[in-house]
Amino acid sequence: MKYSQQGLNALQIAAIRIFSGSIVFLPFAIFHFSKIPRKLLGLVILSAVFGNLLPAFLFAEAITKIDSSLAGIMNSLTPICVIVISIVFFRDKIKAQKIAGVLIGFSGLLLLTFLPVLNGNKSISFYNLDYSLLIVLATFLYGINVNIVSHYLKELNPVHLTSVSLSFMIIPTAFLLWQQGFMQFDLSDSIIRWSVIASALLGFAGTAIATVLFYILVKRAGGLFASLVTYGIPFVALLWGFIYGEKITILEICCLGIILSGVYLANIADKNKENK
Repeated sequence: MKYSQQGLNALQIAAIRIFSGSIVFLPFAIFHFSKIPRKLLGLVILSAVFGNLLPAFLFAEAITKIDSSLAGIMNSLTPICVIVISIVFFRDKIKAQKIAGVLIGFSGLLLLTFLPVLNGNKSISFYNLDYSLLIVLATFLYGINVNIVSHYLKELNPVHLTSVSLSFMIIPTAFLLWQQGFMQFDLSDSIIRWSVIASALLGFAGTAIATVLFYILVKRAGGLFASLVTYGIPFVALLWGFIYGEKITILEICCLGIILSGVYLANIADKNKENK
């Protein structure tokens, strides 16, 4: 998204992202559509709206104004939103051990992000902090989607669910791209061309493939545990930093250990429930 901002606005980035992810699955959706029960089709479409379409636009707009590190922290509110929505709207009973695991993991994420700031080794911009509310809203939508999938769509094949739900997003995103004058984009301009390519790649990997993998995890491990994948973002960030020669400190490793312990605690709660 940061790279795409060089030549595109937030609306264009999000529209290209979701449209590209939808195009990937359109051929599969044609064959899988008949495998989706008619009574569940509305929920399947809502899953893509809450889990892909609206969050993509919210993140694209927010990331233009706030620091990427802060965006990563806000994104990790997803498991907490899953718990709140599960309890308030679905009347689920969630074990205290699982809630503790989520909170421990989140505390590790906060430490990993803010301790380097306090030590003066890193900075985070808090200007335009009101834009962080867009990400909070996106995580709330993620929480709704996770609960919809785990309560009503868990038995569907993840590939069938993803392909059919995302294929319907072609309609609104195609309209938005037309409204934004996509056909008049000067793709001979290298900045615009590479911005479009970056947004499309984000759609292929960050939307299409990632959604399938996420729904597979929901099916196998449950919605709350699947949402804990947001705590894995720091691991990927540190890996890229290591590749580019950045130093990984003992403090960062300890913070990652706290995150993993929280995920482990949440997972053990599920295992104990299954054993009983």
